[in-house]
Amino acid sequence: MDNKKLAEMLFPDITETTQSIEARYPKRSLPEGAKVTRFAPSPTGFLHIGGLFAAFVAERAAHKSGGIFYLRIEDTDKKREVENGVTGIVNGLKQFGIRIDEGMMTETESIGDYGPYTQSQRRDIYRTYCKSLVERGLAYPCFCSAEELEEIRRKQEENKQNPGYYGEFAHCRSLSYEEIEKNINEGRPYVVRLKSPGSEDKRISFDDGIKGVIEMPENVQDIVLLKADGIPTYHFAHAVDDHLMGTTDVIRGDEWISSAPIHLQLFSLLGFKTPRYAHISPIMKEDTETGGKRKLSKRKDPEAAVTYYHEAGYPKEAVLEYLLTIANSNYEEWRAANPDASEDDFDFRLSNMSKAGALFDLLKLNDISKNYICRLSKEEVYRRILEWAESYDTDFAELLKSNRDYAIRIFGIERGNEKPRKDIAKWQDAVFYTKYFFFRPDEYEWQDNLSKEDMIEILRTYKTVYKADETGEEWFPKVREMAEKLGYAKAPKLYKKNPDDFKGHVGDVASVIRVAVTGRRNTPDLYEILQTLGYSEFSERIDKAIEILK
Repeated sequence: MDNKKLAEMLFPDITETTQSIEARYPKRSLPEGAKVTRFAPSPTGFLHIGGLFAAFVAERAAHKSGGIFYLRIEDTDKKREVENGVTGIVNGLKQFGIRIDEGMMTETESIGDYGPYTQSQRRDIYRTYCKSLVERGLAYPCFCSAEELEEIRRKQEENKQNPGYYGEFAHCRSLSYEEIEKNINEGRPYVVRLKSPGSEDKRISFDDGIKGVIEMPENVQDIVLLKADGIPTYHFAHAVDDHLMGTTDVIRGDEWISSAPIHLQLFSLLGFKTPRYAHISPIMKEDTETGGKRKLSKRKDPEAAVTYYHEAGYPKEAVLEYLLTIANSNYEEWRAANPDASEDDFDFRLSNMSKAGALFDLLKLNDISKNYICRLSKEEVYRRILEWAESYDTDFAELLKSNRDYAIRIFGIERGNEKPRKDIAKWQDAVFYTKYFFFRPDEYEWQDNLSKEDMIEILRTYKTVYKADETGEEWFPKVREMAEKLGYAKAPKLYKKNPDDFKGHVGDVASVIRVAVTGRRNTPDLYEILQTLGYSEFSERIDKAIEILK
């Protein structure tokens, strides 16, 4: 068959050559060893935490090497595309500090010299490379209907043969030029398939950047390159795009490992340099129903959506810090040795990633986030909580804005000392954390070991003892002195030794005051709370608590 003549018949409108396209995409000028990586999602729904993790790993690998990280949008599946899907992806990445060097910035805007960065705008590029494969006898049109393909699959199942379109089952491989011309003239729809040179008795191997050397059977399938509507398949498009955009390292989920033989074969047949592949294991979650592990589910797990973390108010720094702990097992040891260093200083490596799926642990994320937030200044905490509240809790935002100085004092309690409080794991927590400062308690967590009469006595006495101008050093000794006079042990240890000699201990006394003022047993430093509330508010709250106890 005259393959050049066939290519002209299939692609009469394609006049550009692969050589002229290559000239538009010159080799990148980067330092030795610099990686070019990409995140290439489809705009078909919310950004998944697994997608954020993959993007983070790719971005970190690129920037630690002095390279480039870009965003490519694989939007060939128009039926599943959602409105503003690209903007949602871009915002999701930016909200967590993932820096995009090139690629799509909105639905229509992009930066960089290697675009277009959306596949739907690259249609003729793919068709040009497909035409070249036809010219070289490496691709052909296939007119098999869905019914014919189903019949092939049924026979393969009956004979327990590998499924697919290959070898003796590739019926359109042997069509003559005249048969092809007749089918096209009759208007029969067709796809363009790769004419795979693979052999079932051969194997390929590649060195995966995360999992090490992987060996697999060679690809023998005559995969579809272009669908009937001229849209490329993922396999074909990603090979062309990664080549032209200079991708050195393809970092993606390990569900793509089974496709690696196809992709390696495509790069070879197209004459492209093969990128390095690194396959990330999925993020897993403990399954309470089975006792085992499962993938994070978009349907079952709210924390699967990246929007969950933004709406809850997790600081982006804490989320990225957490992702580093599941990306590189040695990160926590490094952080312990470098508590004040920037996470950018950590020597991130693909080779240190787990070959098995990392286990998602929300409690651990909360701990990391608390540790981050407790080191911030009170002014910074106020600013960031207000920024969050203006998007997700406008009533709380108004409360913060109209009581700015007071709110900053609240966030300053037990902050800046050697062991700061860790009450806030996410900005959402601040609503509950600050509630008793803005609103008097309507419920009280009174302890069970004291009578109402005893508690009323403590509160009435303390109201006469407390002075608003006393220092922190003076405050607790006065509480202890008062407790002794009322029949309480001045220390819990003393009470434990002789419980029958006392009504309780000084901790019980302090707890009664704490609950009267805040409604809660567990709060930050009581002295600082009293100082923040002010004497007038303290006095009115004590009176209210006494009335409640009566």
